[in-house]
Amino acid sequence: MRASPLTLWVRLRELLAGRGLSISTSVLVFLFPDGDSAEAGVVVSDGGRVYEFDISYDRMREGGDVNAVIEHWHDITSCWQAHPFHSEIADAFIWRPPARRTYLVLS
Repeated sequence: MRASPLTLWVRLRELLAGRGLSISTSVLVFLFPDGDSAEAGVVVSDGGRVYEFDISYDRMREGGDVNAVIEHWHDITSCWQAHPFHSEIADAFIWRPPARRTYLVLS
């Protein structure tokens, strides 16, 4: 998700950034097709919030992903442990990059 030039990933990065997520430190837990016009996903933000969402676009039309929109954006931070993909979400917390980096300046 972070660097792919594929149109869907470019658009997803734009949409998530528009929701205030830092792409470099958030983790996309999963994104999978959900019918002809949507994909379902879960993302863990750099602040540790967990969001479930649907991204809608015309999957059957080439280039339809350019106009994708996020629908059904839900903060599931308080209940992700009951989510069907709870173990994958837990793994995302382990692998999530740190939100802040500290640099040691050597003199």
